Amino acid sequence: MENIKESEFSKNMIRIVKGSITAIILTLILLLIFAILLTYTQIKENTINPVIIVITGISILVGSSVSTLKINKNGLINGFLVGLIYIIAIYLISSITGTGFRINLYSIIMMLVSIIMGMIGGIIGVNLK
Repeated sequence: MENIKESEFSKNMIRIVKGSITAIILTLILLLIFAILLTYTQIKENTINPVIIVITGISILVGSSVSTLKINKNGLINGFLVGLIYIIAIYLISSITGTGFRINLYSIIMMLVSIIMGMIGGIIGVNLK
């Protein structure tokens, strides 16, 4: 019985990691598109932070939905974990690349968006059948 629980747990963790990786890859693609638009159009630079928050939310929504497609329960928890892993990975990457880790209003908003959109995406993914 314990092997079944361990096997299910490991499968679930793999799904969560795949969802987080999906969200990060989607973020990179969308940010690249936004950078190109920002460079070659008249979009103002003051739109950068709101667009990054929207891109983050969309990416986590998609990633957490993907991670919960094949499960029947715990979408809320799985989505929460996808959002949490995503935001931790982003902050680790930003700390390593030199921008540093700072807690301010913008980072709190990013954390809340990540977790809430992850939970919503998890619920959506469980219910998409």
